Amino acid sequence: MPPVPPKFPITSAEIDLVVSRFYARVRTHRDLGPIFAAHVDDWRPHEAKIASFWRNAIGLDRSFKGNPQSTHMAAQNVKAEHFALWLGLFDTVLTDTLPPATAQSWSALAHRIGRALKMSIEQRDAPKDAPPKLF
Repeated sequence: MPPVPPKFPITSAEIDLVVSRFYARVRTHRDLGPIFAAHVDDWRPHEAKIASFWRNAIGLDRSFKGNPQSTHMAAQNVKAEHFALWLGLFDTVLTDTLPPATAQSWSALAHRIGRALKMSIEQRDAPKDAPPKLF
């Protein structure tokens, strides 16, 4: 079976650049900086792993190893309201770095992933007897 083409045209170098610029901004962000700093000791390997995640999610390669959902669920300082900040900052980096069509396509993918992660966090933090939130 032939490989599935990427979801949109982008290079590995562009992914690396977006990830690098995003985390440079995260490190100085008033709200997100401390959250990430509590979990990331060495930024280079973290950025390489996240770039690998994005290459996998976009369809450039399938070498990513990890489980973003369980990682976020285990990070007790990550709250549902942080995803709007994360996505807003990510969208800014995408718009500042990539051609408009590529930025829009990657943003749509990031927002889908962000919604799923946010829902998991909301369920994690909901009272134990609360019904699940379905959207």
